[in-house]
Amino acid sequence: MPSPTSKPQRADARRNVRAILDAAVEVFRGDPSASMTAIAAAAGVDRITVYGHFKNRTELVEAVLEEAMHRADAVLDEVELSGDPAEALAALLDTSWRVVEQFGTVLHAAQRELPAECIRSAHDRVIRRLTGLIDRGRNEGAFRADLPTDWLVTVVLSVIHGASGEVETGRLDPDDVGRYLVMTLTSVVRAPA
Repeated sequence: MPSPTSKPQRADARRNVRAILDAAVEVFRGDPSASMTAIAAAAGVDRITVYGHFKNRTELVEAVLEEAMHRADAVLDEVELSGDPAEALAALLDTSWRVVEQFGTVLHAAQRELPAECIRSAHDRVIRRLTGLIDRGRNEGAFRADLPTDWLVTVVLSVIHGASGEVETGRLDPDDVGRYLVMTLTSVVRAPA
């Protein structure tokens, strides 16, 4: 994406970038390895226009990941995280699954193109949200304190992303995953009796 220090884009250029990003999100849902040509066609622009805004596929994938994470954050910001930590975690997991189901193939495209640090950085807000909730649950005695918070966050994210891969290969029914995640991960995080 254009750097924040670059001069402002014209309105038509902003519309083209928006169309390209929106189209890429949709195209990646069907095919994480989609070509720049396919994305250009879905955006209603030519390849030259796409390359005018994104030097290469990697740069476009990074911008699409940022866009998907921005959309995900907007949805996750709506989840009520106050109150009972276990109930808040269940709500966050259920909503997170719906977000992953919507944007999981964008992550798969990113994993093929981008270094792990870039993907981890894109998840910063998600990680901070989950870390804050787990820390609060630990402080209130609802969540286990015998394992580090960072490890619990890693387990939660790994299981969610693993579920996405299982759905993609057809080994899990996406309609069941939200329930499975809540059952599995709340039991992993819950303080031992």
